[in-house]
Amino acid sequence: GRCREACWEGSFLTCDLHSPKNVVAVGAGFCDGLGFGDNTKAAVIRLGLMEMIAFAKLFCSGPVSCATFLESCGIADLITTCYGGRNRKVAEAFARTGKPIEQLEKEMLNGQKLQGPPTARELHSILQHKGLVDKFPLFMAVYRICYERQPVGEFINCLQNHPEHL
Repeated sequence: GRCREACWEGSFLTCDLHSPKNVVAVGAGFCDGLGFGDNTKAAVIRLGLMEMIAFAKLFCSGPVSCATFLESCGIADLITTCYGGRNRKVAEAFARTGKPIEQLEKEMLNGQKLQGPPTARELHSILQHKGLVDKFPLFMAVYRICYERQPVGEFINCLQNHPEHL
């Protein structure tokens, strides 16, 4: 359907517009684990959606319509994932306990795998290669927390200093 378009570079073979939603869901989980309320979580979802659209416009071949993101597979799926998905759930536990994400994945998911952290790593690789890391602060904050040991408590700084808020 319209939510699947060929476009990703690197190890991405297709532009599955669902993949970045898992990175946003990790951010939503960080908010939950840090004890922030629904307004902050809504900001994560809004900023994450904006970064998803910007990424698609930069890297998908052919035109990308914002209307695609208003489909059920877009914003509705993003909201569902940010409120009930396994990426959110494990990220919340990570923010609350400080246990390694890999350990929480094993303890909480009964063999299922997280998609958010590996997608954040892929996004980082692509954006770093193109010199665009600074254009996607939410995606990169999730990457840095998951892979570079940035304190999860600094996630809120990403939101407060996001270019969309300045």
